[in-house]
Amino acid sequence: MSIFDSLFRKHPPSTSQPTVASDSSDAPQVTSLRTLVIVYDPVVEPRTGKKLSEYMRWNRVEDLAKGFMTDILQTSGGLARYQIIQRIDVDGFPPKVDGYHYDAQTYLNVMRGVARPYMPQEADYYAIIERFNILQLVAQNEIDEAWVFNFPHAGFYESIMGGPGAFWCNAPPLRNTEAARRRFVIMGFSYERGVGEMLENMGHRAESILEKTFEGLTGDDNLWRRFIRYEKTAPGRAAVGNIHFAPNSDRDYDWNNPGAVKSECDDWLKNFPNFKGEVRTVTAADWGYGDTREHHKWWFRHLPKVGGSKHGISHNWWQYVMNPNHVRA
Repeated sequence: MSIFDSLFRKHPPSTSQPTVASDSSDAPQVTSLRTLVIVYDPVVEPRTGKKLSEYMRWNRVEDLAKGFMTDILQTSGGLARYQIIQRIDVDGFPPKVDGYHYDAQTYLNVMRGVARPYMPQEADYYAIIERFNILQLVAQNEIDEAWVFNFPHAGFYESIMGGPGAFWCNAPPLRNTEAARRRFVIMGFSYERGVGEMLENMGHRAESILEKTFEGLTGDDNLWRRFIRYEKTAPGRAAVGNIHFAPNSDRDYDWNNPGAVKSECDDWLKNFPNFKGEVRTVTAADWGYGDTREHHKWWFRHLPKVGGSKHGISHNWWQYVMNPNHVRA
């Protein structure tokens, strides 16, 4: 469910788009994140040595990571880069918040529908952070971020933030993680899903971080709120929409809606921050006729990534999405 429906009230259509006068003209910065990858992929068939991903015929982590990193690099215009520093493969199931671990047979029974998923479902982030020394690695500048590849019912959030001053990142912040000395994000990626769903996780991370970045700005000064407008919430003033809602969507995930609406998306892509009032008719054809990955790539491609700043906020939004330490607490 989108968290943005309540952010907008309906207004009369506007025929012009205000230009954003920049405070500075500094060139956009490249952000490169050193990433620890943890893969929970237990052996579930001891006789053959088959791991869960192979047994269930799910996706290869190598293919998912490559596709995701390529999409982020391309849609950011080369400004957002990931570097995998280390991969740790875990032959076991992650701990739940009460200490429970699935075993292979119990988990497969859940997937076959003959047993109910274990409750509480949430993974124990603190046990995982301690086991893999994440706070120390971040504090020592050895890593900037961690990815946890997992599976259905593993109990991970799509993204979660820790460190001093951590804030909502599509999940409540990890408390008592100030020893990291700076903010960091742990992404939860499922190898049962595809690259499109990885981009969706990243999109909700972007929504949370940019909402915080522009917190306190109102009206046209809040560029983020302008960016995520869509027809249903802002008739005649649609821009790019959010991760769940394309410019013409009527409901969540409605990326294949055949309806045609006027959108300012090209003005954001070509002219930001010097808007020219460019508007054109868009349909689902513009973002892949309902294809999750294609819509999300289209959305990310429109995120501002140019030099300059206004109100102390860079016109390169990728630096906030990638590195929440740039966000003023």
